[in-house]
Amino acid sequence: MNNSQTASTQELKHHYGPQVHIIDSPFLNGILARLCHPECFQPEINRIIDVLYTNLMTLVMDNEFEKEDLEQITRMTAAHPDQKLKTRRILPKQNAVTVNLARAGTFPSHLCYNFMHFSLEAHRIRQDHIFAARTTDQKDMVTGTHLDGMKIGGGVKDSYVLFPDPMGATGNTMISAVEYYKKHIEGPAKKYLALNLIVTPEYLKNLCTAHPDVQIYALRLDRGLSPQAVLSSAPGKYWDQECGLNNKQYIVPGGGGFGEIMNNSFV
Repeated sequence: MNNSQTASTQELKHHYGPQVHIIDSPFLNGILARLCHPECFQPEINRIIDVLYTNLMTLVMDNEFEKEDLEQITRMTAAHPDQKLKTRRILPKQNAVTVNLARAGTFPSHLCYNFMHFSLEAHRIRQDHIFAARTTDQKDMVTGTHLDGMKIGGGVKDSYVLFPDPMGATGNTMISAVEYYKKHIEGPAKKYLALNLIVTPEYLKNLCTAHPDVQIYALRLDRGLSPQAVLSSAPGKYWDQECGLNNKQYIVPGGGGFGEIMNNSFV
């Protein structure tokens, strides 16, 4: 494609299933690469997170939320009374909950919460909070997730429930959070949506197996420790042979601990 051509944002072709949406955007990929550079710290990291989640939320709302036709006056209607603006927009009368999976998800969730006020009625938007931590064994292998506390402001019946979590590594935290809402919070929700910046094949397999109804949106797929023959194939074709986690279950090539860097708390 030459420089004079334009293209809309596409999704990466893969074999993970229709519930997985990996955005193939050179613009967002480039900014996400800056975020992963070892010299990227505050305040740049939050500025980049803001741009990434703003763009991701635009795609998610366009794809998943209900729309309606809109007809309204503009500043030119006084001069041309027979001419009104006719367009499409996100239906304002929809309920949405964004869940802060502390700590890496705290700032992304707040960004999503603010963003939805552009389209939805304010009283229909809520932010919940869950404090979660990895549980590991003596070899530092992740064994699960411990939900240490939460502030949940009500039911989720007919609501879009968003989980903005930058790093989809093993999927344990996401699986536990979605399971808690399904089992303990009044519903059912209209849709569950995972919003990630980076995901691994392991995360996708675990989450899709545990919750096949969750729609997963991500900006990048990392499977850097897969065999070369697998890397040369379409993502998901040899799903069982793909690997994006090292022996401590950190993402490779990844970007390190986003939660640590965003909070300037390296523990």
